[in-house]
Amino acid sequence: MKFNLILLAAGALAAGVLISAVLLFFFWSKCSSCRYLISSKSVRKDREKVEAFLKLQGNNAPKRFRYRDIKKMTQSFKSKLGQGGYGGVYKGKLPDERAVAVKILNTSKSDGEEFLNEVASISRTSHVNIVSLLGFCFEGPKRALVYEFMPNGSLEKFQSDGKSSAAQQLRWQTLNEIALGIARGLEYLHRGCSTRILHFDIKPHNILLDEKFCPKISDFGLAKLCLGEESIISMQDMRGTPGYIAPEIFSRNFGGVSHKSDVYSYGMMILEMIGAKNNINEEVDNCSSKYFPDWIYDRLELNADQIKLADISDEVEEESTRKMLIVGLWCIQTHPSDRPSIKRVLEMLEGNVKSLRIPTRPLLKSTEEPLETFSTT
Repeated sequence: MKFNLILLAAGALAAGVLISAVLLFFFWSKCSSCRYLISSKSVRKDREKVEAFLKLQGNNAPKRFRYRDIKKMTQSFKSKLGQGGYGGVYKGKLPDERAVAVKILNTSKSDGEEFLNEVASISRTSHVNIVSLLGFCFEGPKRALVYEFMPNGSLEKFQSDGKSSAAQQLRWQTLNEIALGIARGLEYLHRGCSTRILHFDIKPHNILLDEKFCPKISDFGLAKLCLGEESIISMQDMRGTPGYIAPEIFSRNFGGVSHKSDVYSYGMMILEMIGAKNNINEEVDNCSSKYFPDWIYDRLELNADQIKLADISDEVEEESTRKMLIVGLWCIQTHPSDRPSIKRVLEMLEGNVKSLRIPTRPLLKSTEEPLETFSTT
C-alpha cells in the first residue's frame, strides 16, 4: 500500500514537472514572439523614418551606407581616432581611396531623433569651415556618420593643456586664422543657410583641423533649426558643455536663448586658445576658484589695459592677438543683448584694434560661484 502511494506521488510530481515545462515553453514562445514583433515594429518604424527623411532631403540627401559597408571601410574598426560621450570615431577608407572619419553613435535615444537631427542639420550646409558629411548608416541600433577625414584632428588637442607641446606649436597668426575661420563658419550657420542653424555645442572638441589647419565646425547632434528670421527660440532641454554654455541656457532670467548663445561659447573658446598658447593655465590653476576671464580682467585693470602675451614676434601678431582677446571678452558678456552678433565679431577681428575698447567685466564670476554650478531655474 505504501509502495503504491509512493508511485502515485512520483507520478503526480512528474506530471507537475511536465505541465510546468509545457507552460514555461508556451510563455517563452509567446514572449519571444512578442519580442520579435516589437523588434520588427521598431525596425520598420526606423526604416520608415529614414525613408521619409531621405525623401524630404531630395537630391541633397547624403549617401546611405549599410552597416557591413561601415565595417568594411573601417576594417572592422581597426584604427580608433577618438572617443566621446556619443561613441567612438574610427579612421576609414572609401572604395575610391578617400580617407574618412566614421563616428559610431551610442543609441541613447531609441527613436534616433538626435541622430537624424545631426544628419539633417549638416546636410543643409556647404561651407569651407563646416565639416562635410559624406554619408550615414541607420540600421536599428547601429548608427554611424561618415565625415571627411581631418588629418590634424580636433582643436582640443592643441589647447587641452598649456604645458603640452601641441598647445605651444601653433603660431599666434595660425590661431588668429583659426578663430576667423570658426567665426565665418558660425556666420554661415546663423545667416548663410536657407534655414538658420544654432549649434549649441561650440567647443574645441568640435572644431576639426585639416592638413593646413583650416578649421571646420563639426558635431551637430545638439543643433536646432530655426525658421525664417526667428531670433529667440523655445527650448525645453539644456544643451551644451559645461564651461561653454551661455548663462541664458541655465536661466532665462539672463535673457532669451538665441544665436547669441553660440557667440558666448565661441568667446570662451578663443579665450581658452589664448590661455593655452600663452601657458597661462599654470598660473590660473594656483587659485582653484579662479577662471580664466577673471584672470585676464585682473591683469588688464592692474596694467592699464595691457596684458603681456608670450612668443609675439611682431606688431602684426600682437595686434591680431589683442583683437582675439578683446573680442573674446565681448562675446562672454552675461546678457545676450550685450554680446555682438557673429557678423559683428568678424568685423571686429578683421578691423583695426585701435577702434576696439575693453568691455566691462561680466557679472558672473567664478570667484563667487563657478559658472558650471549656476542654477537652471
